[in-house]
Amino acid sequence: MKKNVQLFRSGIPIVDNAWGGFYHGGTYLLVGEKKSGKTLLSLQYAVEAAKNKQVCLYFTNSRPKDLMIHAASIDIDLESYINQNTIIVVRVAPPTETTEFKSRDEFLSDYLHDIISVINQYNPTRIIFDELTPYVEYESINNLREAYGLMIESIEDLGITSLLILREPAAQSSKMIFNVLNSFATGIIQLHKAEDSEEQLPGVIDITPNIGHTEGKFKANYFIEPYKGITTDFKISNRSFRDNILPEIKELIPNRTSGQNSPEYLIPNIYSINDFKLIVNNQIALFKTTGQVFTILSLRLNPSIQSKPLITFDQLSYSAKLAVHKRDKICTIDDKIYILITNSDEKLIDAFISKVHQTLNIGGSANVLYLMLKVNETMNSADDIFKEFESETARTQLNQR
Repeated sequence: MKKNVQLFRSGIPIVDNAWGGFYHGGTYLLVGEKKSGKTLLSLQYAVEAAKNKQVCLYFTNSRPKDLMIHAASIDIDLESYINQNTIIVVRVAPPTETTEFKSRDEFLSDYLHDIISVINQYNPTRIIFDELTPYVEYESINNLREAYGLMIESIEDLGITSLLILREPAAQSSKMIFNVLNSFATGIIQLHKAEDSEEQLPGVIDITPNIGHTEGKFKANYFIEPYKGITTDFKISNRSFRDNILPEIKELIPNRTSGQNSPEYLIPNIYSINDFKLIVNNQIALFKTTGQVFTILSLRLNPSIQSKPLITFDQLSYSAKLAVHKRDKICTIDDKIYILITNSDEKLIDAFISKVHQTLNIGGSANVLYLMLKVNETMNSADDIFKEFESETARTQLNQR
């Protein structure tokens, strides 16, 4: 099966020049202090969609008229795009105090759920939420992770690309919330410009990938220019532009028995070593901040067992891809398959292993070795975790099913 992973122009200069744009269906965070230019940058993102006849849904707690004036300052006729229904502005009310019937977290979860209802109504290609901060200030990090995760998965399943705007986290509680949101993000754009700095002085813009965008992290000065918008001094050095369509990814499907059902598609959560390490490093940072435990499971063929029928590594890999949850991440390194399982519930791990066995040939599961490792305080990077897998004393071997 063949798939194209596509990039599109975002309207954000450094993103388009360094990364080639955003991934379709990705989730991006735009973070900055007050008056750093977050709204102006989001308007450039919205207009880029509108110019290509795509629908952008713009959630804001500002009055539409104020947003139009803001857009006019950088020579954007927002009203024209609104009249064409290419930019749809949805004004959202700020969260109010909780009522006697609901806790604050329940109240905020209703807000996040309502976002999906509105998105389904308008069927956009892109969405902007300016700004999301008041709607994610949960009292319980676990409640936030569950509600926000469901919202993001629902949006990404629709193939919609999101730009979610946040204030720069200051307090420790805000940083914990940011870490949760960051764990679901494809990439982050950060604007650093002090509120009391002179208007003509540049700020600093950083772009950091979490998933994909293997070009890496970039930084540049940015300027807020009247009737132009946000520009940067970023320049590509000694690199040519790439096509906006990445090379086709061919999924190799091994032979299966006739009793197995073939799904319509495989979940696209397979990552290169570098991308996988980025994700693991982010999960470690989240664990250090919030205490959220995660598990990495390793699968490989047991070379010491000669029983038949034997299975191939391709068959094992295919079975793992079918069994994994779409939140979890897969990486193949040499003769091992690594799976990052964000939920450390052992029942879920048992269920995953059972699914693997269901897709293997009868008796083939006896040829599979499983190693499980839960994150702990001694681990500071993905490399630490891989070293633990190589250490006989540090790893826990699961019973063969």
